[in-house]
Amino acid sequence: MSVAFRREGDEEHLEPKFEIPIPSGPNLVTPRGLALIGERVAEIEAQLAGETDEDRIKAVKRDLRYWQTRQITAEVVPAPTGETVEIGTTVSFRLNGKPRELSIVGDDEADPARGSISFSAPLARALLGAEPGELLPFGDKEEAIEVLSVEALS
Repeated sequence: MSVAFRREGDEEHLEPKFEIPIPSGPNLVTPRGLALIGERVAEIEAQLAGETDEDRIKAVKRDLRYWQTRQITAEVVPAPTGETVEIGTTVSFRLNGKPRELSIVGDDEADPARGSISFSAPLARALLGAEPGELLPFGDKEEAIEVLSVEALS
């Protein structure tokens, strides 16, 4: 039989395991975000301590490397004043006439389903630095966003 048709083993056909991608740019976090990262590291360390399956240990260690890197590189932002849109604020605004409210937080703290977005998201970038009453361009539309109010997260 030709060598071309012979399989050495199943290992050669498995998908390679890559590290979890880390968002580019600075790792800006709120104090709450830093605490959440710390909690996540502790959870994963506890999970690793009880794990016996070798493949599962590799996956858990990969998660742990990601979260430890995020913890080490975290830069806590100063407390926002609430006068302008900053990381750590909740902003009420109208987008194309529709009222919305979002909190702007760090990458790992963001949860769009719960109303918090990363400071690196396009909408957050459009809002950063704005004051109540300001009209902002967004999505190739002038005055698409009207900032209604800004308040610091508690």
